[in-house]
Amino acid sequence: MEEIQEKWEAFSPATGEKIGDLEPTPLSSIPHIYTKSRQSFQSWAKLSISERLYYFRQLRLLMVKRMDEIAEVISNDTGKVKIEALVADIMPTIDAIKHIEKHAIKALSTKKVGTPLLLIGKKSFIEYMPRGTVLVISPWNYPLQLAMVPILNALAAGNTVIAKPSEVTPLVGVCIENLFVEAGFPKDTIQFAHGGKELGAALTEQKPDYIFFTGSVRTGKMIGEVAAKQLIPTTLELGGKDPMIVLRDANLERAVNGALWGAFTNSGQVCMSVERVYVERPVYQEFLALLKEKTRSMRQGTELKDDIGSMTFPAQVDIVAGHLEDALNKGAILESGKEPKEWGTGETHFIPPIILSNVDHSMRIMNEETFGPVLPVVPFDSEEEVVALANGSEYGLNSSVWTIDKEKARRIASQLVTGAVTINDVLVTVANHHLPFGGTKQSGIGRYHGEQGMKIFCHEKAIMADSGRKNTEIQWYPYEGKYTSFLSLFQNYFSFKTNWFEFGKDYLKLIKISKAKRKD
Repeated sequence: MEEIQEKWEAFSPATGEKIGDLEPTPLSSIPHIYTKSRQSFQSWAKLSISERLYYFRQLRLLMVKRMDEIAEVISNDTGKVKIEALVADIMPTIDAIKHIEKHAIKALSTKKVGTPLLLIGKKSFIEYMPRGTVLVISPWNYPLQLAMVPILNALAAGNTVIAKPSEVTPLVGVCIENLFVEAGFPKDTIQFAHGGKELGAALTEQKPDYIFFTGSVRTGKMIGEVAAKQLIPTTLELGGKDPMIVLRDANLERAVNGALWGAFTNSGQVCMSVERVYVERPVYQEFLALLKEKTRSMRQGTELKDDIGSMTFPAQVDIVAGHLEDALNKGAILESGKEPKEWGTGETHFIPPIILSNVDHSMRIMNEETFGPVLPVVPFDSEEEVVALANGSEYGLNSSVWTIDKEKARRIASQLVTGAVTINDVLVTVANHHLPFGGTKQSGIGRYHGEQGMKIFCHEKAIMADSGRKNTEIQWYPYEGKYTSFLSLFQNYFSFKTNWFEFGKDYLKLIKISKAKRKD
């Protein structure tokens, strides 16, 4: 495998200006990185959970102090407006640290669990054992949050981590690395490898003990294939094509505002973005008119007053253009925004927010993940129809239902094949660390966040303890004379109504037989 380039330059996707240089990680150093990680694991895993949390607190306080600086780095590197860097990238990360500080000891401590009556005299426990070296490969759309949350959960559980941030937003990766260093985390507990696809492939092939990947379905499948050959457990957080269902009795003003934010925040570069809106026909025209009116009032740029920033990844601009051109060629109507030939993208990557009508499921815009500021709006006539339309996708990450009828909302929500549903809101499940996060179908494998987010990075070890005072157990050898008593014991125990008197007699008889010495 050839070495990656010696150095690369980073440019702002919103201004086209050079914002920094980066030294990529040599491929030849990867085995040494893994060696250091596994050596560091021996000491980090032995720390108590509370001792590990000391470093988390230091990191949180440092991030609070540097919040504005971090937001500036994210904004420059991604092209998103600074408030989105603060609200949707930095805040959830700091909140995740607080959640771990509050809940890690309870979540990861050894737990006593019940023991069946038939195993009387024993005690049962679950112990959470760290897996070892965890590889975290993170994306460019929320480069701070989607890197740090799995890193933090893995570290809290006692693992060491090798992190590969996205090469599309390299300065955020360097920023994260510097934060961990300045917070004082022990050397080699968390290491960063900076580079492109070749580096990611080489890291995956080094047999980490766990892989946590966030990104495209295509890359996720490749990682899953490599991991399967080595039986490496993985979590794959992949794409979405998330539907929004608006019923005739919904608060239309709120629904339109929710659709705008759900579709256009971070220029639509969110795995949970609203990418399809289904509106009940009696309110379809009213919803569409209000949506167009509000879209026209949105501001796009790089200032604090602006609502929408630029796209981050130039290649993603081409994908969005391809989806839009396919839809327009098949009869879609451009209700708001501009055709790709009018975007004027080049050194900068701004796409004006786009509303489409007259769309159908023959179009790529309704089937493939667009990951850009494009919102198709479709009328529907019945609950059964819209559930079928919403579920008619290879993705299943997030959905939303909009109605003031609580019973109807819950009924529809329960029928949606998706990892999360919000009712009269969008995206916010990801901000609640008590809820699991993950998808169905092509949207991924596994869940994280909350207690589950820490436990996925652990082996669950089953422990059962006996006092050791008895010389034998009733199910041990010799078997002579026990069958009839066991048969009676089980029948009395598992019958419609347990016969405790006969059960006790059988149990005592079995004890007596077990204590008796076999006669030659």
